[in-house]
Amino acid sequence: MSKTAAFGEVMMRLEVPGYGTLSQDNQLKYSFSGSGVNVVSALARYGHESYLVTTLPDNPLGEAALAHLRKLGIATSLVNRGGKYVGMYFLEHGFGARPGRVTYTDRLGSSFNTAAYDGSLFNKAAQQVDLMHFCGITLAMNDNVRDAMKRLAREVKRCGGQIVFDCNYRPSLWGDDGYEKARPHYKEMLELADIVLMNERDALHILGLKTSAQGRADQLKDVIPQVAKQYQIRTIAGTHRQINGDNTHTLTGYVYGNDDFYFARERTFSVYDRVGAGDAFASGIIHGVLQAIPYQQTVEFASAAAILAHTVPGDTPMASDDDVLTAMTDHIGDVER
Repeated sequence: MSKTAAFGEVMMRLEVPGYGTLSQDNQLKYSFSGSGVNVVSALARYGHESYLVTTLPDNPLGEAALAHLRKLGIATSLVNRGGKYVGMYFLEHGFGARPGRVTYTDRLGSSFNTAAYDGSLFNKAAQQVDLMHFCGITLAMNDNVRDAMKRLAREVKRCGGQIVFDCNYRPSLWGDDGYEKARPHYKEMLELADIVLMNERDALHILGLKTSAQGRADQLKDVIPQVAKQYQIRTIAGTHRQINGDNTHTLTGYVYGNDDFYFARERTFSVYDRVGAGDAFASGIIHGVLQAIPYQQTVEFASAAAILAHTVPGDTPMASDDDVLTAMTDHIGDVER
């Protein structure tokens, strides 16, 4: 198995119980998550050696976050300590016609976003791992983090490692004229990336590509090969999601590689917790690429991993390799005894 890592923030998730709203309830349940946390914890469950490159406060809150990482099987030797705060977000679960809602708070003042990342940590990380995951949510934070992210990515490439970049564009983080602000930074990361998570909307809106195609599937088939060719990306993957009126979702995953598309079969499923499913899909794609699994099997695996992530509370995927393989068969069993 490979040595994998992610560069990203550990966040505190403050969740309204059930399907209540912040204005209704007076209780919150907290946990720790983050895109990088989710991806490398899933990879650890698939048997890869997994690390997180981040900064946590040197106080009891930071210790609680570290304990959570260790519980997930994530090695913490590349975690820097400093600052005072952890970024937080509030989650309200959607139901029916009401969508779920995430409200971020205290992001820019967190230890991760204010840290001075020195070259020694990045050099140690780059020499230690085979693959490093980066996320567009991290790219949206500030110039300090963007600079650190690009420096680390270049160092990993220099040492022969692979770069994964998940576009993960969040309008609320980029603000007004967000696409224009984000575009040059996304282009820099795409030039370094070997594996990219994106769909046609990222290509059209962030990168500014054009297409005469009308439907999403046709737009995808038109613009994704353009991105792969322009930035010399070996593997691009993503999902199309449809939210149904009965609180089920329909998901189709795809991979573009070897100058061809590979689609997972469309699947409809019930949703317990929506957040984190994209990270589960990304981890499935990464696992398949690292194991040299054929693209068709890889995208089926990644889609099943994403579906399983919808069935547990919290952001972090909890399925093992065997769990995902079982889910690929559509077998729904009774209690396993």
